[in-house]
Amino acid sequence: MDIGARRDSGKHNSILQAAIQVIAGSGYHNAQISRIAREAGVADGTVYLYFKNKEDLLLSILRKAIGEVVSQLEEALARERDAASKLRRVVEVYFGDLGSDPALAMVTQVHLRQVDAELRRQVGDIMKPFYNLLDGVIDQGVYEGVFNRAVSHRVARRMIFGTMDETVTAWVLTGGKYDLAALAPDIVRVLLYGISAREQVEEEA
Repeated sequence: MDIGARRDSGKHNSILQAAIQVIAGSGYHNAQISRIAREAGVADGTVYLYFKNKEDLLLSILRKAIGEVVSQLEEALARERDAASKLRRVVEVYFGDLGSDPALAMVTQVHLRQVDAELRRQVGDIMKPFYNLLDGVIDQGVYEGVFNRAVSHRVARRMIFGTMDETVTAWVLTGGKYDLAALAPDIVRVLLYGISAREQVEEEA
């Protein structure tokens, strides 16, 4: 990679980071390109060299965040053998990434929900690689008898992601006052056993 390419990549990332801070602090609709440019230390016109508009910026934030999570998970899941361990890894990585960046979590959990239907459709497309990883864990869990094969695949995925999503949202709305990653073990227990005492019975047997 040449120096120019590295400079372009650095400026692109600087604008994305600036957008995260501005949107997290002011909200998506109040975030002005001029403020984002100022935060990034570039001219207003420079932003448009990298992003078509504010909507493109918002989607690029999610695309980068999910891309990094998926990349980490592909590596982490390859080291785990059973579905329960892989599910645990999914929760740990997801909570670890968002829990380490409250501003990013604010953007993805709150402000991204305020966009129109067309942007929400694009959000769904961006999330597909993550959903595909969940599908793989669910398939293995059904094969191993860890997950109930009678439960709809789509319902199982929504239950897993919905539980993680709601947990992160609750953490964001409380101002990130506690350790999000520390909740991972409890979330995994709920996903594997529900709120029944089955796990306790199995451990005591």
